[in-house]
Formats: sequence, C-alpha cells, structure tokens
Amino acid sequence: MSGLRDYARVYRENSILTASPGQLILMLFDGAARSMAIAHAAFERPKSDLRRIEIINRELIKAQAIFSELRGSLNHEVGGEFAKTMDGLYRYYNRRLLEANIRKQVEPLAEVEQLFSAVHEAWAEMLRTQDVNAGARALVPA
Repeated sequence: MSGLRDYARVYRENSILTASPGQLILMLFDGAARSMAIAHAAFERPKSDLRRIEIINRELIKAQAIFSELRGSLNHEVGGEFAKTMDGLYRYYNRRLLEANIRKQVEPLAEVEQLFSAVHEAWAEMLRTQDVNAGARALVPA
C-alpha cells in the first residue's frame, strides 16, 4: 500500500510542477472545494461524534489557507479591477469560514460553497475553452 501512496505523491508533485499558472489556480480551487465539502459533511455528523469538531476545524482552516494563498498570488498592478474583485471575494470567503468555524454553524460555510462554486466552475470552463482553442489553432496549417 505504501508503494501506491508513493506513486500518487509523485504523480501529484509532477502534476504541480508541469501545470500552467491557470491550472495551478484550478488545483487550489479544487482543494478549497474539497476541504469545504469535507467540513460540510462533518457538520452532518452527530454532535456526540468526538471527531466532528476536529474535522470541521481542520478542513475550514485548510480552505482558509488556500484562499489566503490565492489572495497573496493576486497581481493588483496587472489584474486591475479583476484582482481587486477577487481579493474582496477571498477576504469575504475567509471571514465567513472563520465564522462557521468559531460558531460551529454550517450556514456561513454553505454560503461560501455556493458563491465559490460559480467562480470555480467559471475558472474551469475558461481553462477548457483555452485548451480547445489552443488545440484548434494547432490543427490549422501555417
């Protein structure tokens, strides 16, 4: 089983090293969505489950760390209004996830999941469109 885990780790590392900047952002988006989904599922566990709070806390902190990293990667000089908008969204996501974690309430988390899913889907679609367009340009004779 250790060999399979090692292979998965190497694959993941190679994926990160060979990814475009847009794909790296998508990987971070995927990680944030995954952490929020795990936290949301933990909210559904019985309150008597001793691991419930631990899982919620760990996964919400992971999602917040990802949003903080995304904020730090914004280039406000080049990105202009888009970077400003994304910065505000990431700050809002973090504030609401902090509220969910402190109060142990699922509602702020559900709100962030809903808002973020639109951004996540739009980014993934943009990358798919770029890939299709690049592939089509490669087929056109010079």
